[in-house]
Amino acid sequence: MYVCVCRAVTDGQIFQAARAGASSLKDLRRELGVASECGQCASCAKQCLREVHQGDATAAMPISFA
Repeated sequence: MYVCVCRAVTDGQIFQAARAGASSLKDLRRELGVASECGQCASCAKQCLREVHQGDATAAMPISFA
């Protein structure tokens, strides 16, 4: 699912960045450009970070429709 439409960033990309060490919205902004345009995605991006860092492994798994 797209989290940041302005920069075409998906939740999967955010989960991957979080697993690679991103721990704040500032990190996501630097690495992916999240919340650097309109900012509407900031709360959803932070929620994605929380899910990964709180150990919710199922939330961090990308959904496959194959």
